[in-house]
Amino acid sequence: MSFAKDSKLEIINAEIDDALCAQSFLSGLLHASGTITKNSEGLRLDIVTDFKEIFEYLNAIVTKLYGNQLTLDIADDYIINKTTYYRIMFPTSITMQVLQDCAMLDSEGGIMLNGEIDSHIVADEESRRAFIKGAYIGCATSSIRLSELGSQMPTTGYHVEFASHHQAFLEGLRDILAQFNIVGRIATRKKIFVLYIKDSEAIKDLLALVGANGCVLDLADEMAKRGLRNTVNRQVNCINANINKTIDASMKQIAAINYINRKMGLDSLPDDLQEVAVLRLANPQESMEELLKLSTIKLTKSGLNHRFRRIMRIADFLKEK
Repeated sequence: MSFAKDSKLEIINAEIDDALCAQSFLSGLLHASGTITKNSEGLRLDIVTDFKEIFEYLNAIVTKLYGNQLTLDIADDYIINKTTYYRIMFPTSITMQVLQDCAMLDSEGGIMLNGEIDSHIVADEESRRAFIKGAYIGCATSSIRLSELGSQMPTTGYHVEFASHHQAFLEGLRDILAQFNIVGRIATRKKIFVLYIKDSEAIKDLLALVGANGCVLDLADEMAKRGLRNTVNRQVNCINANINKTIDASMKQIAAINYINRKMGLDSLPDDLQEVAVLRLANPQESMEELLKLSTIKLTKSGLNHRFRRIMRIADFLKEK
């Protein structure tokens, strides 16, 4: 199951008792995934979604708002990218009333098809929260993947987006989210508009806002896991870099010592240089710190480095002769 679907399931676990908030929720859902068409009976209002679990939740809301007039039907309509979408259909007898209550009619009673959000449907904080919940269920997706095992880290980043054919809707939703200090940006992708959020802390705030508290904890846990892995990886990379530097330095030192040995013999070196030369040949993989521990004379790391530099200079001098 996807992270986005988990969060949507959490949202529909909480009932909406207030009628005005219920209308705001329905408005957000219709803005996000509603369609209006004409048929022989009049206007037809549908919701197209791949989240079929919304059916019973939505049916309860609409039944509470409009009595027993509303029946919803779910039918397999089409499949996109192996995802099945469902069509939830409203009876034409209440279509105009639903649109009016959801503030989707203009002052002359015409249907607003450009996606603009009426300020009356999001007049206070609770109605704005409800509207965001409806919009989230209607068109929000996420690329977030949680780690299944401690040793496995998903390659996906933190990303939640709302997609719509109506730029005005996403601009209005962006402004509503901004009132909760959640910053989103709008981009165009092919023939649709996308409002996206990439900041992990902003995504946590969004999930908390829509009531997906379990997903907030899951995301916080995932962020902690990834942070720990990143720290460990940086440490490992640093260790590996130091190992590579140690090996590289050791190989150069050994090459210089062997060259000196072939040209003039190690016994021609001063006693202090003979000791470190033999010490290096006997311990080719050891770091400078380990060589100091193995040395029989008192040396600092700086002093040991100085002796190896003298050996390197002698080897360079012999090569130039």
